[in-house]
Amino acid sequence: MSLVHGTWEPLPASRWEDGFLSGNGRHGALVFGDPNDERVVVTHHTLVRPNGGEDARPPRLAARLPALQDQLLAGELHAAEDFTDGRDLQWVQPFHPAFQIRLRRTPAEKPRDHHRSLDFTTGVAETVCEGRRSRVFVSRADDVIVQHLAAPDVHIALDHRLPGAPAGLAVGDGAVLTAEGALLTLRVRYPGSGTGYTGLTLVVVTGGRTTLTPPGLRVTGAESVLLLTRVLRHTGELDTAPPARDLRRLVPEGEADPYTTLLDRHTALHRTAYERVTLDLGGDPAERALPGSELLTRPGSPALLERLFAAGRHHLLSASGLFPPRLTGLWTGDWNTAWSGAFTNDANLNLQTASAVAAALPEVTEAHATLIGRQLADWGENARTVFGARGVVAPAHTDGESGLSYHFSREYPLHLWTAGADWLLKPLVDHDETTGARDPRTAHALAQVALFYEDFLNRTDKDGRPVVVPSYSPENRPANAGWGAINAAMDLSAARHALLAAAGHHPDTPEAGRWRALAERLPPHRVNADGALAEWAWPGLDDTYDHRHLSHLYGVWPLEEINPYDTPDLAAAARRALELRGAENDSAHGHLHHALVAARLRDGERVAHALGQVLGGDFFHASLMSAHYPHRDVYNADAAHTLPAVLIEMLVQSTPDRLVLLPALPAAYPQGQLRGVRTRFGARLDLTWTPNEATAVIRPSRTHRVELRTSSGARPLDLAAGEDHVLTLRTW
Repeated sequence: MSLVHGTWEPLPASRWEDGFLSGNGRHGALVFGDPNDERVVVTHHTLVRPNGGEDARPPRLAARLPALQDQLLAGELHAAEDFTDGRDLQWVQPFHPAFQIRLRRTPAEKPRDHHRSLDFTTGVAETVCEGRRSRVFVSRADDVIVQHLAAPDVHIALDHRLPGAPAGLAVGDGAVLTAEGALLTLRVRYPGSGTGYTGLTLVVVTGGRTTLTPPGLRVTGAESVLLLTRVLRHTGELDTAPPARDLRRLVPEGEADPYTTLLDRHTALHRTAYERVTLDLGGDPAERALPGSELLTRPGSPALLERLFAAGRHHLLSASGLFPPRLTGLWTGDWNTAWSGAFTNDANLNLQTASAVAAALPEVTEAHATLIGRQLADWGENARTVFGARGVVAPAHTDGESGLSYHFSREYPLHLWTAGADWLLKPLVDHDETTGARDPRTAHALAQVALFYEDFLNRTDKDGRPVVVPSYSPENRPANAGWGAINAAMDLSAARHALLAAAGHHPDTPEAGRWRALAERLPPHRVNADGALAEWAWPGLDDTYDHRHLSHLYGVWPLEEINPYDTPDLAAAARRALELRGAENDSAHGHLHHALVAARLRDGERVAHALGQVLGGDFFHASLMSAHYPHRDVYNADAAHTLPAVLIEMLVQSTPDRLVLLPALPAAYPQGQLRGVRTRFGARLDLTWTPNEATAVIRPSRTHRVELRTSSGARPLDLAAGEDHVLTLRTW
């Protein structure tokens, strides 16, 4: 295992948060690495517990919308606080673990030389101790959790008893001997529901003896044991015979080494994706060799940032498949997941997937597109029911099953947030620019967003410009008004971008002209008395600075509407807004969102400060998965998954017509190599830098002229498809 592309620990995990992680975007495995009492917590993206959210619908408010608009425009700044149907806050269905695979062995007298590791290039979590070896990975090729034990005498069982499991779960287990060894099943039904899930583990034993010891089995004298596990969520009873046959097909009779065959099929997909982009910051070899828990105590170490970049790529890829990552990625060892372990759309999901396009992980972008595609019809119901409009409106929270807007309250009127569809579609637009091909799914969704704005932007200000009313800036409010207001900066930027993107994806249609014209009529951003970009462009609405979200700087990142090159005055106002923004509760996503915006504004010192808050704030578990708050409080994937995006943005930025090199490099990283980055003008780029010189090798797939930006200024750069272009920069 590479010292950069993996991590290790000298002791088993004592907390599930420290367990090493493997996944294929559907199934997840959380591995403790105890040779005597191994626990592998099994998760699946579809596992959400019914809580009433499965039947919730958006509020029927469309008939009341015109009156609310009248009130807000007349200066009744708290009018939107009563714009609900009176319901209590309803959380989406919470994500939860399935069960743990428990493997108990006779303890060694004095276990020595324990070593557990995770190889990011393969996703294999391995434990070695006293000659005992176990390996676990989740196959991207065969959608199965694979465990291999060498020379084991072991008791094996599936155990649903995990922290927070509801007392009313209906649980049944089974174990039968088979020609391969045995089949274990665990059936779980949610309290008061016909919905549940079933886990199946096929145990393939080579040599030795297999004995049933309900609810599990014991294997003695075997050469090896191979376990293959799947989880299926279902309504009613499940016939386990077909899925059991599917597992048996993965180990054909006579297969000499089924583990290696399974691993090779998986690795061909996982390693290929993982290795597309790499980062080398010249870390000290001695620090690179440290266990992750010790390396985390050296927040200024380039070796730490290298490993977190690599771990973030592994975890993001492993969490993305059927869906993109949840708040907890694809993993949890506790049924009580914070904020339901939801897909939180008003910040967290886009932050976690922010590196996908530039860091060459189309697997993540495809998972993101799949989630949107599954829910687009629900987005249409949100638009009709809440706003009386055509088109679509995205929810702020989803459990993966429903895309309906039903999670809201007076303090969090998330049903009024209209920027979500553009925010969620922006990565898909970026992906299209990178590949040079327009995905018809993205084009269709953008057209639906544009139709919404045609209907919704039906009020104007005194200058005849369309007004976004009601308008909501997640999850903040003006200092002198209610939560629902007028012309939030994010809403203006999102409407403008969505309309123009829709026109660009439908260039030869009559609608394109209408959409461009509507975008051009939208009001400009406002600079407040502090010289900062105002969070609400409507005059008289005062800013609230101490807040974790930076929604008003959406025009800076991820959009390019505000930048130091084309809009220097607005960029200066955005920088002032960033300076004034507080950290509120020190959430990891707030710090890293701050860093992404700062990188776009070419502020390397501010990037370094934000990184320092996270690296020095004890946000990372020994697993290198992260927490939401400092001191490893609340398991959460925001920092782990977002960090690679920050590091790329400080080194390379691109638009369809611009390349920016080394815009915000902190002084702590004077040398390094970033290889394989993708640009939005269709090129692959390798970047090497030292204190005195930088070299970029650009490999374009399209012939195009772009503007090159460095610290020395700007110049045109002509690129020819298929011809490598080498840039040497003496000053940058």
